[in-house]
Amino acid sequence: MTLNSGPEVGGVTGGRQLRRIRSIAGVRFRPIAFDRLVDELTGRIAEQPRDRRIAVAIDGAGGAAGAADPAGLADALVDPLRVAGRAALRVSAWNFLRPSSLRFERGRHDPDTRYEDWLDVGALRREVLDPLRPGGSGEVLPALWDAAADRAYRRARVPLPAGGVVLVDGELLLGQGLAFDLTVHLWLSPDALARRLPTEEHWALPAYARYERETTPAETADVVVRMDRPANPAVRE
Repeated sequence: MTLNSGPEVGGVTGGRQLRRIRSIAGVRFRPIAFDRLVDELTGRIAEQPRDRRIAVAIDGAGGAAGAADPAGLADALVDPLRVAGRAALRVSAWNFLRPSSLRFERGRHDPDTRYEDWLDVGALRREVLDPLRPGGSGEVLPALWDAAADRAYRRARVPLPAGGVVLVDGELLLGQGLAFDLTVHLWLSPDALARRLPTEEHWALPAYARYERETTPAETADVVVRMDRPANPAVRE
């Protein structure tokens, strides 16, 4: 397992050897193939203590296409973790949004509301993270609110054994006081973010800019993956 270790040789994509260390704003990135990224993250998660349950956040811009979508990386980790002997449960923070009457109180396209009030942080903590803590029930609610239908899901709680892992994908997850054991941030430069987001989502760009400014996820996350070119990701050294 080599995340946050020294330079490593990447794969070959588009006829170019990805051997060099990339640098932006003083931060060094190591090119890595997506499959290798999954392997390294699996190894890092599997190294966590097996006598307790683990919560992992996969954080990135909502609506980002392809491999830059946090849900895709979270999904890709499930089977390798199970092979490694870790029960894995997927949870999406998009199923823990507030009702539309609260999310859209200042209009459907208010970036500050998206940043501050879309996610029901208390519900995500209560229903997903608190049960994983020592002394917790170990029973996780995988989904609470159907944002499209604007009504509650009727999901049963899922018991997670000791050593089990909950993989939570979502946006703007860091800096919320949520007790994750490992945080992974899929970072996009402003220009790449504008390209990857659907045009109808561009109203949210100021929310992501504020997140970068106030939370600095590219500095505070445990693992940072640059996704400007999702076919050629790179991991922060």
